[in-house]
Amino acid sequence: MQAVGSGVVTCSITEGIATVSFYHPKSNSLPAALLNDIAGRITSVSKHPATRVVVIRSEGAGSFCAGASFDELKQIDNPEAGKEFFMGFARVILAMRRCPKPIICRVQGKVVGGGVGIVAASDYALAVPDAPARLSELAVGIGPFVVGPAIERKIGAGAFSAFALDADWRDAPWCLAHGLYTRICDNLPALDQVLGTLSHKLATYNPEAISQLKSAFWSGTESWDELLEARAAMSGTLVLSEFTKNAIAAFEKR
Repeated sequence: MQAVGSGVVTCSITEGIATVSFYHPKSNSLPAALLNDIAGRITSVSKHPATRVVVIRSEGAGSFCAGASFDELKQIDNPEAGKEFFMGFARVILAMRRCPKPIICRVQGKVVGGGVGIVAASDYALAVPDAPARLSELAVGIGPFVVGPAIERKIGAGAFSAFALDADWRDAPWCLAHGLYTRICDNLPALDQVLGTLSHKLATYNPEAISQLKSAFWSGTESWDELLEARAAMSGTLVLSEFTKNAIAAFEKR
């Protein structure tokens, strides 16, 4: 376990199942240090010879992820710092893309912004009925640029366009119907039971076959290192705008 600011990332490998878990007291929001630690843990377990499956989860019974840390967004004062912050999301998605193991995402509650990108970059997402998702970036003047490619890849261009433009909540059935979630379980105990069964089953499969299947899943994304870096620069500039600063302040007063 490693404390990161006011957040924590944990990692363990048991019976071939590597679990990367994160926690932040503000609805599992993601400051830069936490993002970079998550990316590093995913990269590390991906290369570990004992790993057969990776599970990404957050702690608590509330939100899965509230997206970018508003506390850090408010402190960004130049384009370079802005780009570096959003590169945190890029690094997590790229680490998931490069992982040769199947990645299961455990979604126990609301998913916002960058958290939607993490769910979309997984290979299999299990959720509970009370797990709506929202892309709120445009509402605060940024736009889901860095996570957008992962989400569009998963749900399609039309659904992504609508999702990004109206910045409204989508319920779990919508997420399931459009492919963001793979399966909705009746409740959290049922989710964890399915997660355990699925992860143990996947851990018995041929690692070479899985690795080649992962490469096939991500075919056509070979340019994403450059693409996500360019998108991070776009977001890093937009976050400096007066519109965004005012919008974030308004969001925090709600």
